[in-house]
Amino acid sequence: MECTVRVKVFEGPLDLLLHLIRKNEIDIHDIPMALITQQYLEYLKWMQALNLEVASDYLVMAATLVHIKSKMLLPKPMEVGEDEEEEDEDPRAELVQRLLEYQRYKEAAQELGRREILGRDVFVRPSEASGDEDAEEVFGEVSIFHLLDAFHRILSERRWQDEEALKVEMDRVSLADRIQEIADLVSRHPRGIPFEVLFPPGSSRRELILTFLALLEMIRLRMIRAHQAIPYGTIRIEGIPGEHKSSLNPDS
Repeated sequence: MECTVRVKVFEGPLDLLLHLIRKNEIDIHDIPMALITQQYLEYLKWMQALNLEVASDYLVMAATLVHIKSKMLLPKPMEVGEDEEEEDEDPRAELVQRLLEYQRYKEAAQELGRREILGRDVFVRPSEASGDEDAEEVFGEVSIFHLLDAFHRILSERRWQDEEALKVEMDRVSLADRIQEIADLVSRHPRGIPFEVLFPPGSSRRELILTFLALLEMIRLRMIRAHQAIPYGTIRIEGIPGEHKSSLNPDS
């Protein structure tokens, strides 16, 4: 049985572009289109190889990036009587404007989310008030692309980079079974567990990929959340207090 997880419920193509810009420490006003287009297409290939259902918006953006890259490679035409000080419009201008507007929207939403979390989750339990330095640690939620990066590193470190490694056929353990196993594990660790713990050495490729798909589905169902204390720090997986799902059906 083949398993597909819907990416569109997590993030969109603008989220992926912002992730690449931050990851590469790029000036959003001066995007190197060749590099970003190449990396964007690599992410799409990686997601599709993992049986993640990629929304059509991702493909439209891919075509947009290729188009902008092509326009930037063309020589600029010189018109008769053209004002030498007047510059041709940057082919990236519209994309940059969209990214800036979307970034402002995301930052506002994240700020509202942090206010809710601060009022709900940060209070120290009486039993932990003495001496636990991590008791008031506030984590920031990570995107699906951070999770993809972390999972890709795990597979790369184990030298599993062939195409066969990414073919997923669940004929032994179902996605629902793996979700239940992870839910049980997380419930025994209220403070959360490191992302890497879920991918122990000795696991088969199929088991690792199934676990990753289960994690994404659990995040979609709001059974768990993934956090980092600092950017690109250790990813921790923890349950969401008060969230109870009656069904583990991936299509629910």
